[in-house]
Amino acid sequence: MKGYVYILECNDGSYYTGSTIDLEMRLSQHQQGLGANHTKKRLPVKLVYIEMFDRIDLAFYREKQIQGWSRAKKEALINGRNDLLPGLSKSSKSKKEN
Repeated sequence: MKGYVYILECNDGSYYTGSTIDLEMRLSQHQQGLGANHTKKRLPVKLVYIEMFDRIDLAFYREKQIQGWSRAKKEALINGRNDLLPGLSKSSKSKKEN
């Protein structure tokens, strides 16, 4: 069963990362205020990123990975700047030492 991970930009500029097997239905739920607490308080939302996976468990794993990222790293992903991702993974301590 295919799965999707997605990032929504909320009305207040925050990001929400989720996963689903039915992207169209899930986006509709978010827009109607039936999604997560985070999004229903920040309508409307806009889809800014999607990844598709062959299995929903892989999408769920990726969702959890992205949720742990900084805003800057999420924005690099959204903007297709994969070249920036490794540098944004380094801790601020290791950046100061270099």
